[in-house]
Amino acid sequence: MPAPSQALPKLVTPLPGPRAQAVIARDQAVLSPSYTRGYPLVAHRGEGAIVEDVDGNRFLDLSAGIAVVATGHCHPKVVEAIQRQAAQLIHMSGTDFYYENMVRLAEKLARSAPGGVPRRVYFGNSGTEAMEAAIKLARYHTGRDKFIGFLGAFHGRTMGSLSFTASKTVQRQRFGPLVPGVHHIPFAYCYRCAYGKQPETCAVECVKVIEDTLVRHILPKEELAGIVLEPIQGEGGYLVPPQKFFDELQRVAHDLGVLLIADEVQSGMGRTGRLWASDHFSFTPDILAVAKGIASGMPLGATVARAEIMQWKPGAHASTFGGNPVSIEAALATFELLEQELIDNAAATGAYMMSRLREWPARFPHVGDVRGLGLMIGIEFVKDQTTKERFPALRDRLEQSAFEQGLLILGCGANSIRLCPPLLLTRDQADFAISTLETCLHHL
Repeated sequence: MPAPSQALPKLVTPLPGPRAQAVIARDQAVLSPSYTRGYPLVAHRGEGAIVEDVDGNRFLDLSAGIAVVATGHCHPKVVEAIQRQAAQLIHMSGTDFYYENMVRLAEKLARSAPGGVPRRVYFGNSGTEAMEAAIKLARYHTGRDKFIGFLGAFHGRTMGSLSFTASKTVQRQRFGPLVPGVHHIPFAYCYRCAYGKQPETCAVECVKVIEDTLVRHILPKEELAGIVLEPIQGEGGYLVPPQKFFDELQRVAHDLGVLLIADEVQSGMGRTGRLWASDHFSFTPDILAVAKGIASGMPLGATVARAEIMQWKPGAHASTFGGNPVSIEAALATFELLEQELIDNAAATGAYMMSRLREWPARFPHVGDVRGLGLMIGIEFVKDQTTKERFPALRDRLEQSAFEQGLLILGCGANSIRLCPPLLLTRDQADFAISTLETCLHHL
């Protein structure tokens, strides 16, 4: 791990530096313009929660590669596991042959999944692949083809998962027709109830839309396969629903006889201070989609379903590279680190950060809300705390200003930033991050 003197940012050139500028110019000539780069970071190496760019500038990373490097950048135990496995076997394809380490990881996922029920596991390469498998499995098991999703959700960009994604219009624009049969409803509470006015009442009303509107007027329950949700919406704004939302959702799913599919791609693997966000709400999904932090930077996704649901025939679904042995070893090392210390650190450090951030709405007139669990924290910006009119321009300026001070953050939702650092973030690093953001806010 970095020495204390190396565990905080240090800027040695104007940003971007000369080498970064050269790389960016080359990138713009050959890379897809569909990538979203909020600021000109050209990453070169990483260690713990620190990223160094090609010019030698060090940054404190509160994005963790979009909530991916759960154990920090290049954790020595993860690196050792990757190197050991790469020297032994890189690929044979677990869809046609057997890997012992694939079995070991599947056993861990099956045992740890919410609800303590028997599970089976399918391995892919990413979050969107985990969602594609979940959607296909729900159709296969139920023989039905309709689904309910939620506004604000992000489930991926491949055509099946994109049909559920309802975060930004640019993600769907000019890609239709998408997979039919997906109906979107409001997520957990209306915008104003996000500020604590009537969150539980509003959560009940949102779920009642399923029974009182969709099933009654549009969607025959005999055609409904499942309800797809993020227990905590990620790109939608780091929105944390009240317990009543999950209680009502599980009741409705039981009454209608449909599957609950939880996308824990961003909220899982210890980020919220528990292994799964669902664990905070006693929520037991029938199918669970996992990725991002599962292998701390290596490509891996998993679909974890009740054993009686995952009963499709050989050849029904597969992936050449899914469950690659090198990625599997990285995931096994990640699991060990999470269980040893990192989940507890996420809970403790997240609580400490929230104890400081909770005061922000009273201190900063443009901070409308602070919410989150563990190291999954969202901060929302408004033009006026009375009207709660959104202020995306301020959020964007803060993101850029933080970068200029050596702090890496990302936006989410229409007007929020997300803090999703590696789970080994120290209190000193947390203090630096919060103080830096406070300084930036005072000058914006």
